Amino acid sequence: MQPFHPVWIFATIFGTFWNVLDGGSSLAMAEENSLQVMTYNIRFANRGDGEDVWGNRHDSVGKVIQAADIVGLQEVTAPQLRDIEERTKALTWYGVGRDDGKAGGEFSPVGYRTERFEAQEQGTFWLSPTPEQVGSRGWDAALPRIASWMRLKDLQTGETWLVVNTHFDHVGAEARLESAKLIHAKVQQMADGQHVIVMGDLNTAPDSAPLKALTSADQPVVLQDTRVRSQSAPAGPTGTWNGFKAINPNVRIDFILTSPQVTVLAHETLDPKTPNGRFASDHLPVQAKLSVSP
Repeated sequence: MQPFHPVWIFATIFGTFWNVLDGGSSLAMAEENSLQVMTYNIRFANRGDGEDVWGNRHDSVGKVIQAADIVGLQEVTAPQLRDIEERTKALTWYGVGRDDGKAGGEFSPVGYRTERFEAQEQGTFWLSPTPEQVGSRGWDAALPRIASWMRLKDLQTGETWLVVNTHFDHVGAEARLESAKLIHAKVQQMADGQHVIVMGDLNTAPDSAPLKALTSADQPVVLQDTRVRSQSAPAGPTGTWNGFKAINPNVRIDFILTSPQVTVLAHETLDPKTPNGRFASDHLPVQAKLSVSP
């Protein structure tokens, strides 16, 4: 039995107290430097959508988007992007149409909070064997598909983020797998030691081959699902698709993936409604609260 030493007791108590303080300080810093990232398929402006036409939904969509710091949208036409810009004055947007690299066809735009981020670089590539060829359609895809990306410097922390936003084909299984491999390879080339966010409507399940290709650990930058990595229990519905009818809990096809040095404080699937109580889109927005040490 060791003799009693008040100094030991004091050191033990002080050490425990310091660890608690240090842990609390780290948590407070993580919260202070956190940012909200969102992916949202807003449904293209289809005149045949009846009660769910874009004119009945745009205010509700804009309201939920403007709360985020970085946003990736899918199925956005040029007129819809103009509507979104009018309703999200605090955000700056970049995107191009998938048909012609200008305004033709759907966009997969990236928006960022202007006062917090500085855009350093941006671009778009096509999900095809010829990614630099504008309008190219890959493999067995029904339509041309794109990934739009930005390199954003966080003016609050000094950190730089590579943000990639995409929408995989809804028909071609081979196209979804090859698109995942292409984005995985592009991230390896482009990350350059920076924090990475890949998000979008991937039209595939969490345990599917495309998701496994995107989160492959065979390269330096390993992408991980924020729902799985969330430090708090994921909130909101499990499914992310509703078809304007009902949320299907078994259909989770919208994802936010990050590189492992990013802390995922929270993950939530939101369920915004229009003033008439209808879904704001046929997908649900997915939101993750992220942080890194400055």
